[in-house]
Amino acid sequence: MCRLFGLHAGPQSVRATFWLLDAPDSLAEQSRREPDGAGIGTFDGDGRAHVAKQPLAAWEDHAFAREARVLKSTTFLAHVRYASTGAHTLFNTHPFEQDGRLFAHNGAFGGLKRLDQHLAALGVTDLVQGQTDSERLFTLITAETRRTGGDVGEGIARAIRWIARELPVFSLNLIVTTATDLWSLRYPATHELHILERDPAAAPAPAAPLDARSIRIHARSTDLARSPHVLFATEPMDHNPGWRPMAAGELVHVGPLLAVTATFPFPDSPAHQLSLSDLEPSAAASQKP
Repeated sequence: MCRLFGLHAGPQSVRATFWLLDAPDSLAEQSRREPDGAGIGTFDGDGRAHVAKQPLAAWEDHAFAREARVLKSTTFLAHVRYASTGAHTLFNTHPFEQDGRLFAHNGAFGGLKRLDQHLAALGVTDLVQGQTDSERLFTLITAETRRTGGDVGEGIARAIRWIARELPVFSLNLIVTTATDLWSLRYPATHELHILERDPAAAPAPAAPLDARSIRIHARSTDLARSPHVLFATEPMDHNPGWRPMAAGELVHVGPLLAVTATFPFPDSPAHQLSLSDLEPSAAASQKP
């Protein structure tokens, strides 16, 4: 199953040293199990998006390793791909960039011809460069965001409601980020997505270097040990009791100063809910926990 990781550090840029490539459970190590591509998206001091990605396992990509050691940003978006739709190419590798925003998705849905017709009617087919359902989903969010005058949260809500009503859906978990804001969605209940709001100043003892471990990801950063931040991950990354699973249908927005708000603008479940047995074998393999 693909893995999502999002981080918002507020107005302070932090170094991306939490992706330690030589750790036992680093991003590079987990890419040996999720081998179809890896990428990290960041923003520079002027708010311009930058993506370092390759259709290779991270442990095979020297450029990825170099970028992962030096990147600094107020927000980060990382993704390790287990392909369900589309070939192993750069265009099909997450994160994706459109209108200065970054996007990554964990899940699958069908009805791509129907969606392509809808995107054509909205005049945004030129934004789709690859073959994935994920990039098409992002393109619909971009189109709806444009139609709302730049309201990303409402753009996400409109896009997801349309897909939930019109297309067969397995999972639409996603993260969208700019330099100042981050949105994360878990929908429906198929795959988990977790959030941690961490404020070292509120800790009862002096903060030590952050050392977050899970079966999939190892993360360590002295920068993050000293500054508040909000994390999103497919699974809890350590034993911090502050981790909580997002509820099915929950759309979380993290603002420029780390204010966290949650809304539930979607139906309880898609009109055409898919199960693993409904997916093609390759897609089903990519969606297993």
